[in-house]
Amino acid sequence: MSGTGRFGRFGGRYAPETLMGPLLELEAAYELFKAEPSFQAELSALLKDFVGRPTPLTKAAKLGGSLGLELYLKREDLAHTGAHKINNSVGQCLLAKRMGKTRVIAETGAGQHGVATATAAAKLGLTCVVYMGAVDMERQALNVFRMRLLGAEVRSVDSGSRTLKDAVNEAMRDWAGSVKTTHYVLGSALGPHPFPSMVRDFHACIGWEARAQVRAQAGRLPDLALACVGGGSNAIGLFSGFLSDPAVELVGVEAGGTGLEPGRHAARFAAGPGGGAPGILHGTFTMLLQDAHGQVRETHSVSAGLDYPAVGPQHADLAESGRARYESVSDVEALDAFDRLAREEGILPALESAHAVAWLCREAAAYKGKVVVLNLSGRGDKDVDSVRRAREASGG
Repeated sequence: MSGTGRFGRFGGRYAPETLMGPLLELEAAYELFKAEPSFQAELSALLKDFVGRPTPLTKAAKLGGSLGLELYLKREDLAHTGAHKINNSVGQCLLAKRMGKTRVIAETGAGQHGVATATAAAKLGLTCVVYMGAVDMERQALNVFRMRLLGAEVRSVDSGSRTLKDAVNEAMRDWAGSVKTTHYVLGSALGPHPFPSMVRDFHACIGWEARAQVRAQAGRLPDLALACVGGGSNAIGLFSGFLSDPAVELVGVEAGGTGLEPGRHAARFAAGPGGGAPGILHGTFTMLLQDAHGQVRETHSVSAGLDYPAVGPQHADLAESGRARYESVSDVEALDAFDRLAREEGILPALESAHAVAWLCREAAAYKGKVVVLNLSGRGDKDVDSVRRAREASGG
């Protein structure tokens, strides 16, 4: 990454003038505090004693055996609040407090980032407002209630598609008018510089832990590191531990929805007319689902956390350079993988994570005898109602 926040040709800082000052302030503060021993000591203590790191690496012997490979699950579902999102929320809320901010705002799709930010804000004594699309509030009602229990105000977004993209829009509008007291805890490795690199750094613990754990358990590095990709925070966290190891294949799995025609999926790297193209959204130049006139396309996924038209710029660069590969699976495949992991390993995965499980189940023949690390980015409690409704709709 360059000093201007570029990953190859992707990234950058495309923001209105009202946000340039806050972004520069944030960049300076992050560069200062990430090198400060007292900040790192406090962050490490919070990650250990509050978040519960390191999270385990669990050998999935039954599922791996049935697929003919050696499978290890990085258990971010066992972190406090039930997903990887807490790593970044704790880091950014601690940074906000060091900057003298008294209020944080966040956007959320599946609700896990909202819950994590509300949790970190409560722990550190900050006021918290979370923006969430009305569609996502309905399908993630449990997480809405959790956020409110934690003292956060949850604001419904009724514009546009009423999903994650629109929640980001509203959070950025809020930040533009409240920057003196407020920090925007952006939830994924996207947005204008310095967010993509900062969020990646707060999640890099996933990859570095997994690297040490798989060497201890399997006796070597994996052949494949695998994760789902929405905005891309859990995947870039895992990939960070293996980027310098060319023998480790990196695969990210996107939401194929109900088909790869425009408007039916959220697969930014899909080939053909339904796939993405380079463009700018929410302050960064990256791969984006857009029409011939540059208008952002509607997206669909059974998983609220993958239902977003763009992807983090580092992922765009990793794809273009060939260091990582990005594939997609359908809603139906993800739902089947949700069931399979539950029945074979006793683990309910988040529907986001189920996409990565589904891809491995589909492509297992190519990895016979290989060692695979799959990032289980969150637990599936939040998705039980969505899975039930999907099954009822399909007659299953």
